[in-house]
Amino acid sequence: MKKLLAWTLAACMLLCLLAGCGGPAAGGSQPPEQSAAPTDPPIDESQPPEEPAGVDTVILKEQDDSMINTYTLLAVNPDAPFTDEDGNPVSDVAVNTAGAEALIQWMLSEGLDMAVQYGQAEYGDSLFYLLDGAPRYEGEIAAAADETRTIRLSTTTSVNDSGLLGAILPAFEREYGYTVEVQSAGTGKAIAAAKYGNADLILVHAKSQEEQFVADGFSYVLDGFQSERLSFLYNYFVLCGPSDDPAGVKDMDSVLDAFAAIAGGKYPFISRGDGSGTHTKELALWPEELGITAEAESFEGYTDWYTSANAGMGACLVMAEETHAYILTDKATFLTFQANGGIMG
Repeated sequence: MKKLLAWTLAACMLLCLLAGCGGPAAGGSQPPEQSAAPTDPPIDESQPPEEPAGVDTVILKEQDDSMINTYTLLAVNPDAPFTDEDGNPVSDVAVNTAGAEALIQWMLSEGLDMAVQYGQAEYGDSLFYLLDGAPRYEGEIAAAADETRTIRLSTTTSVNDSGLLGAILPAFEREYGYTVEVQSAGTGKAIAAAKYGNADLILVHAKSQEEQFVADGFSYVLDGFQSERLSFLYNYFVLCGPSDDPAGVKDMDSVLDAFAAIAGGKYPFISRGDGSGTHTKELALWPEELGITAEAESFEGYTDWYTSANAGMGACLVMAEETHAYILTDKATFLTFQANGGIMG
């Protein structure tokens, strides 16, 4: 009997001990419930992820024979009749002819394939094409010396805004030790910079202005080449506008018909208005009876639809997007603009 009593007491003590430790014994206190961790809603993998909004401006007319856009290199003649902005003669202009020749030689050899391949992977289309009969250089390229290290390249905003130079010039600088200072403006201003003695070479795209540059004695023929004007790349100017195309230019037979439709309906149009190669091409596409030229008086009666921006290509594309206007641009800059979601640096 005593043994039975002892076993009973031991069992009761064990049960009490277990209950005090929070065990699951009957009558013991239960631990508080933990709040369930918040969970994200289930992902519906059948729905594609939302993409950032793109630009509404689209290409409506391209690859018309009237819209070929050719790019040309010209070395600046160190003995040219340089002037200041007021037309006064300027002396003691230092032109880095050795550096300019090295860059031109590289652009027409190692840089040529890089230029043609630029943008294909990123933008899904070629931004520049090799011109038939483009000059090529197969000789040696001189490395930089202390006195030839800095090269001043004056070019257009169309070339610069496309991103081409930023993509290919570092390879030239690394291999040959030069530093290329790029200044960009419309073709007219890019050429003017060279005439003022502020450039060693130019890369532009307006044939008539290039020919005048040569005729005025500002360029020379490099050894191994046949002409002052070294035309090597091309792409197309493209007529762009709002995706709903209120003027119906996409269905026109030619770009000339498209420009006539824009003018006839007084649809908003953004002009570079800066004497650039793009501006020069645009002026040649308006119906002759409109009389639109580079002079402000020529479009005074059209300001309800025609905006002369006097700005670079990237800035004008942003204006066209914001105002749902038509615009003429080079294709390289437009594809860059489109890929960047309408943001231009």
